Amino acid sequence: MINSVTGTALDCARMQVGVFVFTPAEPLSGQVDLQNARAVTVHDREDRWPDTVRLQGFTYGSLHDNGDLQSVSVERRLAWIRRHPTYAAQPYEQLAAWYRQIGHDDDARRVLLAKQRHRRATLGLPSRLWGHLLDATVGYGYRPWLAGMWLTALVLLGTTVFATHTPRPTQPGQVPPFNPFVYTLDLLIPIGGLGQRTTWYWPGGTTAWLSYALIAAGWILTTAVLAGITRTLKRN
Repeated sequence: MINSVTGTALDCARMQVGVFVFTPAEPLSGQVDLQNARAVTVHDREDRWPDTVRLQGFTYGSLHDNGDLQSVSVERRLAWIRRHPTYAAQPYEQLAAWYRQIGHDDDARRVLLAKQRHRRATLGLPSRLWGHLLDATVGYGYRPWLAGMWLTALVLLGTTVFATHTPRPTQPGQVPPFNPFVYTLDLLIPIGGLGQRTTWYWPGGTTAWLSYALIAAGWILTTAVLAGITRTLKRN
C-alpha cells in the first residue's frame, strides 16, 4: 500500500539486511526509499524499479540482476541512480566502489564522470562553463587522453597552415631556420620555449590570429590538465 502522504510504496530506510531482493512482478507505482539502508547483497530486476528511488546513503557489497553480476550495463545502473530525485554524490561513489571491487575500473571511471556531469547541472553559470571545459578537454581527469587528441589536432592544424606561409624573422640572418611543426609546438607550450616563437613573428593577418589562438589553447589545455591531475590526486 502506498503512503498517501509521502507517495512511498516501499519504505526500507535505515534497514540492515544480508540479502535484499527486489524482483516484483510489476514495477511499483510509488517510490522506494532506501536511504541509509545497508545490504550485503542486492538481487534486483533493473526494469522493476519505480521512477523514484531514494538512494542517498544506501550501501551494498554486491549487485546482482537476476543473479548475474554482469547482466546490467553501466548505462542502466546509472539510470537507476538518476531515479534519486536530486543530485547526490554518495550513490555514484558507492556504485563506482562496487565496480572497482569487481575489477571494472573503466566502468568505475564512467560512473564518476557521470557524477561530475550531474553535479555540473546544479552549479552556477561560471562553474558550469568551467565544468564543460574540463569535460571536453580531460573528461574531469577521467579521460586524460582527450588532451592528447586536442594537442594532436592543434599541432596538425598549425603545422599545415604555417607550412604554406613564411613569417618574418626578428633578426634577419641571425635566427634558426623556420620549422612550422616546432613553431606550432612552441606556441602551444605555455612555459619555456623551443626558440621559434621568439625568433619568428607574423606581422598580421589570419596566421597572426591563428598563432594567438594556439597560444590561448595551450594555456587552456595546460590549465585543464593540471586541474584534472589535481582532481585525480585528491580522489586518491
